[in-house]
Amino acid sequence: MARVPARANVVVIGAGIVGNSLVHHLTRLGWKDVVQLDKGALPNPGGSTGHASNFIFPVDHSREITDLTMDSVRQYQEMGVFTQSGGFEVARTEERMEELRRRMSSARAWGIESELVTPAQVAEKVPFLDPDQIIGAFWTPTVGVVDSLRAGTIMREQALATGELTVVAGAEVEDLVVEDGEHGRRIRSVVTDQGTIEASYVVIAAGVWSPKLGDMAGIRIALTPAVHQMISVGPCPQLAEKEGEISFPIIRDMDTFCYERQHGADMEVGSYAHRPILHEPEEIPSIEQARLSPTEMPFTEDDFDQQLEEALELMPELLGAEGAEIRYAINGLLSLTADGNPILGESEVEGLWVSAAVWIKEGPGVGRAVAEWMTHGHSEIDVHHSDIARFHPHETTREHVRARTSEAFNKTYGIVHPGEQYASDRDVRFSPMADSQKALGAVFHETVGWERPWWYDSNADLLETYADRVMPREHEWDSRWWSPIVNAEHLVMRERAGVIDLTAFSIFDVTGPGALASVQQTCVAQCDVAVGKVVYTPVLDAKGGFVSDLTVMRLGEDHFRVVTGGAHGMADRKHFTDHLAEGAELADVTEQVSTIGLWGPAAREILSSLSSDDLSAAGFGFLTSREITVKGVDAPVLASRISYVGELGWELYVPFGAAAALWDALLTAGRDHGARPVGIGVYGTTGRLEKGYRAFGAELDAERTIVEAGMQRPKVKAADFVGKEAYLAQRDQEPATALCTLTVDDHTSASGVKRYMLGGEPILTRDGGTLTDGHGHHPYVTSAGSAPSLGKHVLLAYLPAAEARLGNELAVSYMEELYPVTVGSVDSTPLLDAANERLR
Repeated sequence: MARVPARANVVVIGAGIVGNSLVHHLTRLGWKDVVQLDKGALPNPGGSTGHASNFIFPVDHSREITDLTMDSVRQYQEMGVFTQSGGFEVARTEERMEELRRRMSSARAWGIESELVTPAQVAEKVPFLDPDQIIGAFWTPTVGVVDSLRAGTIMREQALATGELTVVAGAEVEDLVVEDGEHGRRIRSVVTDQGTIEASYVVIAAGVWSPKLGDMAGIRIALTPAVHQMISVGPCPQLAEKEGEISFPIIRDMDTFCYERQHGADMEVGSYAHRPILHEPEEIPSIEQARLSPTEMPFTEDDFDQQLEEALELMPELLGAEGAEIRYAINGLLSLTADGNPILGESEVEGLWVSAAVWIKEGPGVGRAVAEWMTHGHSEIDVHHSDIARFHPHETTREHVRARTSEAFNKTYGIVHPGEQYASDRDVRFSPMADSQKALGAVFHETVGWERPWWYDSNADLLETYADRVMPREHEWDSRWWSPIVNAEHLVMRERAGVIDLTAFSIFDVTGPGALASVQQTCVAQCDVAVGKVVYTPVLDAKGGFVSDLTVMRLGEDHFRVVTGGAHGMADRKHFTDHLAEGAELADVTEQVSTIGLWGPAAREILSSLSSDDLSAAGFGFLTSREITVKGVDAPVLASRISYVGELGWELYVPFGAAAALWDALLTAGRDHGARPVGIGVYGTTGRLEKGYRAFGAELDAERTIVEAGMQRPKVKAADFVGKEAYLAQRDQEPATALCTLTVDDHTSASGVKRYMLGGEPILTRDGGTLTDGHGHHPYVTSAGSAPSLGKHVLLAYLPAAEARLGNELAVSYMEELYPVTVGSVDSTPLLDAANERLR
């Protein structure tokens, strides 16, 4: 076995499926002098990879996770370690069947072969399952199992064959040395019990131990080790007569949160139904202390009693067979995060990367993505939902992670609504207007800790005013986490005015002699503008995919303010920090500046009644900003004339201490004009969709281009910026897909109940045929919501170029029913106010 070297280019800590995938892909991409460490023995060093049940169901509601899973399956197949068995997700309730219909939408959108089947069809393939216990199932023939330890060995051996990998087993990391530099902290070395390695790059890929290693470097890796219980029952006669590891499809008994998976003559039964059992990384026993392995902890039988009874109900003859007994039972540790996504990317310590909270089904895909990211600055698969930089500080605390994962564990097989809200660790961040909002009956939804009013119950009287124009939703699923008050608030904003709390914006100032160079090289749009100008701009990666879209205000010759959404704010902050030019500094002022939006036909009159400044169209042009004074507000107000809802108005930036006074002044002055407080349901959905405004994370991601999104401008600035070369090439090519706005022609379902899409549904031909764009992707709904001003439900979707035709009649599949839709726009032209007269 190799010794710990004194120097390495990159050190990968961990030899589970993730670490092995990483060293394989790093060496494949040409990295030299790679060292892999693990404190355990190979091929099974004692992490979660060694006890995982190793089956893969490819369909997920997340496109990112599905893409990583499908890439992993392809790699497993190339290594010859994947056995296809097929798999059923069975339903015992009609509520679950409705969820399986939704899974069919995701399967169609991602291009994965699946179908809904009857209990009898399940019993044909799994004869020991009692069909009377279920009412239907979701069948995916490409489900299978993988030998993850063999896969890891193959990838590690392939990396060793390049001559660029040194593997050191049995070496425990004791410290990660970080030094302060001119531009922040940087990783310098890895201290082990066998010596110290100086390194330019370090990747923490240590699964459940990752937070412990992060602490050594002063970073927080926001995951927790959590128990997943699993037993193995056998020998089962029905299985023993078959050859090989698996010959029957895998069963997910979704309503009991359990699965049943054949393993030779045994049937493994795993559960996500027991109480959440969380551990601290420091509590995990050492290799010497562990009876089996450090991540195979003693089984707590009482926690499994109910699950065993329910498994016996489903498979009575198999699990109750004479001679069959529990031969193996563990509380196996796996990694959970507060939002359920992996943790990938470079930390705030330069050169220190993390690849953690990754399951077997995503391992090789993640290994390739992170290796590409480290090599090129981006990956082929967009992994921004998994970016370690996404977390705000409070989200990285162990208290927050434990609270959220305790709540989320039982949702692993749960029915999770797209708009579902967490109940745990709430009331963390409130805007200065919170007391007023509570008095107004605000219904709060949480985003990165901020409690944001989604609508106000005090506006319920508007339901009578606007009657059916609020487009009420009859079905409980469609109306969950929603209210027709949202649409009523939308209409009052369009007709009068609305006041919106936007405190959740992430805001940072770039200052100094290098400020202009910093924003110019980061942003696509021209930022060398006059002081007081406001610039909306995409931000790209080197291959020309979206990293973000945001606004930049030039507040001084050497002072630029960047404003972006709270959900992606920390990642944007890191991106700008990573691209700071010499002489520039970045300061995060999110917790110092509150933002209030005022929009609507009466907005100018309302604000003018509070200020003596010139707010006329001529005196305060669109896409300009300046400080104004507002009566009753003891601080200057930075007013920015911009709109994400397509109405005349301003974003008003004010110090936290003066925000409540500004809020009250706007509501008081607005009362005579019929203005109302309006929630984020209008700002983030109805207002923007009527105008066809794109949103990062929905329409815009690293796999989309400016041209495909219909956002290209006539000219490209002369100054260089990240992604410019790729963007120029994209402008000269025929787009492979085009973002279109569609409207639903008829919402009536087979039952007569009108249904309203929520997003993620596949777009098909009018008779249900499959569409495919130039990238080989199937079109799906990126955003969906009401357009009350139009009396329509609006969908945004990327369509094949040939289908991107105004008036083209297509269909959307929702809960396995087809609804007719029509293409209303094939570019960024809005359905409402195409000439943008309302903005003036």
